[in-house]
Amino acid sequence: MNMDEDRTAAIAPSIASGPLGDLKGTLAELTEAGASYIHFDIEDGKFVPVMNIGVKLISELRQYTELPFDVHLMMENPEWLIPDLAARGANRVSVHFEACPYPRRTLGMIVENGMQAGLAFNPATSLPDLSFCLPYLSFILLLTTDPEIKDPPFLPTVLKKIKAGKTQPALLNISWMVDGGINHHNVREVVEAGADVLVVGRGIYKNGKIQENMRQLKEIIVGKE
Repeated sequence: MNMDEDRTAAIAPSIASGPLGDLKGTLAELTEAGASYIHFDIEDGKFVPVMNIGVKLISELRQYTELPFDVHLMMENPEWLIPDLAARGANRVSVHFEACPYPRRTLGMIVENGMQAGLAFNPATSLPDLSFCLPYLSFILLLTTDPEIKDPPFLPTVLKKIKAGKTQPALLNISWMVDGGINHHNVREVVEAGADVLVVGRGIYKNGKIQENMRQLKEIIVGKE
């Protein structure tokens, strides 16, 4: 494994992929299993043709864990929702580069509301020069599947964007987040590509064994498997 000895990555389980009938219990189990973040996808039904969960869930679950809440807005014109997310307890918010005509202004709104700001990119979107987004940009979220289609394939070529992005002087201190189709078969590849935070959905909840699945992912990440 070509990885520095201390190279690791944080895991951000996607709450929408879990058993929605007992989210309080699921959240407790994820916290105990060592999740670093809880990831929320908020869709508008237009930018992506689905609406899984609403923002009320963020405030409902906030009381049950101190883990940071990472919110991915998959929507057009997301600015109106930013103050509400802060009030509900979100810690990090990413908006889509494709959906924001003025991304620097939108990132600034997120920071002004006391949260970390990120830019998300669909698989087909190349990384532009993002120096104009400083000093607001804290992280980049790369989708490694086409969003919101049934059983989408993992797209490993997207990982090349991390290496390309790290050549940008403006992005030297940026955290890289990867979301889509990550499981125990490809997690090592994702981490070796330079990802810092991994959003994992079905790979965490498969067979109802959250603790076991999280343990296996972590062992692969640190090179024990």
